[in-house]
Amino acid sequence: MYPVSVRRIRFKEAFLCRVQVWAVVAALFFACSTVPVTGRKQLDLIPASTMLSMSFQQYDEFLKKHELSTNQEQTQVVKRVGHRIQKAVEQYMAEQNLSDRLKDFRWEFNLVESEEVNAWCMPGGKVVVYEGILPITQNEAGLAVVMGHEIAHAIARHGQERMSQGLLVQTGGLALSAALATKPETTRTLWMAAFGVGASVGVILPYSRLHENEADHLGLIFMAMAGYDPHTAVRFWERMAEQKKGGAPPEFLSTHPADESRIQKIKAQIPDAMRYYKRASQ
Repeated sequence: MYPVSVRRIRFKEAFLCRVQVWAVVAALFFACSTVPVTGRKQLDLIPASTMLSMSFQQYDEFLKKHELSTNQEQTQVVKRVGHRIQKAVEQYMAEQNLSDRLKDFRWEFNLVESEEVNAWCMPGGKVVVYEGILPITQNEAGLAVVMGHEIAHAIARHGQERMSQGLLVQTGGLALSAALATKPETTRTLWMAAFGVGASVGVILPYSRLHENEADHLGLIFMAMAGYDPHTAVRFWERMAEQKKGGAPPEFLSTHPADESRIQKIKAQIPDAMRYYKRASQ
């Protein structure tokens, strides 16, 4: 048997360990938020101010390294679709008393010169569409499918959720606020990992199947709120799937796998989205 002094030390260690475990449990319990529309509970350990500050900085860096499109007609279409979805989302959030979730958003919609088939949205409403995706979107409604889906990731805070999961793994959930304050490099690394931002700024890592399904669902609803027919989404994803058959999949497909299963799920979600479309059309 251990001496009394050693037993006391081990008891204290065990006690502190249990306190830390309960602290983690408590932190996780109080660090949950709810995704709009779907109502799903999600882990949310990162202050919105931290997330948006990093987003705006990375977005500015991206724009410095990439040329904006000189096609004014296409640029205006991107901005028009973006602003329509923005207005619809803001109206919905206001109706649900969730405007605080968008309080510090700085919406921006840009079209960049690139043959790459891609588009993305960073936290805070920073949206980029690549010229290469426009032949596949074909029209405003097709573009609304893409932008609605990407904006949905930002509204649902999927990147923030993924970063929270990474922070939890790296710190064990202990002193998370302290980790954010005293380890800015760790925080930055986690942010870059969550969004795939590194040597190639603006390349978003694949989201989980859960996040993708949720973004599909929310994206249909957001485009419907903005007055775009959700049925357009089926044909768009079919065209994306056809691109995949032609050889190496576009960058957009590496983060948004288009397959028959996904298309079938979207078809099943359309009736729900149509309720918002009919309301917007009235």
